[in-house]
Amino acid sequence: MIRAGPHAPQLRTRRAAAGLFGACAAYQLGLGAYFVVVRPPLLPEDLRFLGATASRLTEVLPRLEGWLGLVFAVVGGQMAALGVLVAGVAVRLAQGKAMARYELLLLGLAGLMSVAGMSAVNFALGSDFRWLLILPVLAWALGLALAALGGGEAPVDTKGRA
Repeated sequence: MIRAGPHAPQLRTRRAAAGLFGACAAYQLGLGAYFVVVRPPLLPEDLRFLGATASRLTEVLPRLEGWLGLVFAVVGGQMAALGVLVAGVAVRLAQGKAMARYELLLLGLAGLMSVAGMSAVNFALGSDFRWLLILPVLAWALGLALAALGGGEAPVDTKGRA
């Protein structure tokens, strides 16, 4: 329970950021699992972008699907690893701990290179999922903004003591 006190708004803001980063962590873990376990080597949108059929690609590059399976296993593992690290950020914020400016900068860069990069590439590819992939970018950006607003270097006492 968040008690009224001088740090209550700061704690609420940090916990809201924690919730958003928790959702981002779950997204990254789920996406990583999808890429490792479920995602087929070529989606219909991939074939559209390449202007080829699956049978034609298999004929010209018989080992392409196997190679893509290995690539997606690595990419999925990296996505899941990012999810684990972001979960740590969410736990830290949920405990009422502030993030330093350099940490916010690094977290912003991680979001830019991961979820924003993936969203931008999916727009460039004309992906069927491009509009859905804006949601993680928005969650990351809002979480980052709330973490910055809940700033201040001092931890907030979650027990309600001054």
